[in-house]
Amino acid sequence: MTEKTTRDVEKEVEDWWRTEIIDMAPGEIRFRGYPIEELIGSVSFAQMVWLMLRGELPSADQSGLLEVALMAGVDHGPQAPSIAIARMAATCGVDLNNAMASALNVLGDVHGGAGEQSVEMYTEILNGREGGETLMNTVDRFLAGYFGSGQKYVPGFGHRFHPVDPRAPRILELVDRAAEKGIVNGDFAAIAREIEQGIKRSKGRDIPMNIDGATAVVYAELGFPAPLARGLFCLSRSVGILAHAWEQSQQGGRNKGPIPRRMIWSYEGVPRRNPADPASSGDV
Repeated sequence: MTEKTTRDVEKEVEDWWRTEIIDMAPGEIRFRGYPIEELIGSVSFAQMVWLMLRGELPSADQSGLLEVALMAGVDHGPQAPSIAIARMAATCGVDLNNAMASALNVLGDVHGGAGEQSVEMYTEILNGREGGETLMNTVDRFLAGYFGSGQKYVPGFGHRFHPVDPRAPRILELVDRAAEKGIVNGDFAAIAREIEQGIKRSKGRDIPMNIDGATAVVYAELGFPAPLARGLFCLSRSVGILAHAWEQSQQGGRNKGPIPRRMIWSYEGVPRRNPADPASSGDV
């Protein structure tokens, strides 16, 4: 058995973590090969996000469209569970990073996952289109199977508060402009719009696209894989989470729960009973 040299051991330790994202040496930091001092003041935050995730710097138009999606999803007020949790956490006296972590940890499949699910759905429809089939027929076939499997909600469509989500049409308008300039091809925008019409054909009523469906169009058009759509939403929503946690910390208040103290939850258990009463136990 060959004995390892000191350099062999060093290399084994160095290779424990491997990354193409960042390289460092004393006095040097490079992201994807670019020296940090040359990136600072030269690229935007959205461009940096793209570089970190994709390995190359985007064009100004690409990063501009990415920024549209990131900016649009930053906040939706304390009625959004993640924002409410950030504010409640702040009233418990924790630091801002703890309040933010508490909020981000609830961004799962139900609250925060619709963007990822929408990209998956758009991609499935794009790849499932049969030769000669119209987009309308493809979407109708997909929705028939989707609703037929017992699903009730289409991710990215409908909103419990807004009859029409004011963010979605504006985002789609900017996607259309990008498509006209050849920045994106517009396929996913067309699919999303056809889903909206397909839901109406199936349900007999309008269920418009929401912020998740619209930002998913952006992420899909720009070539981001579905899981990154959720990650990018978390990055976006963290801005609102930070703002609300900070505001609440300045307003004060201690241990504020989800409802005012004068109100109490609905109790649906057994009525008041006496532990000394045999009838209150199972021994009768």
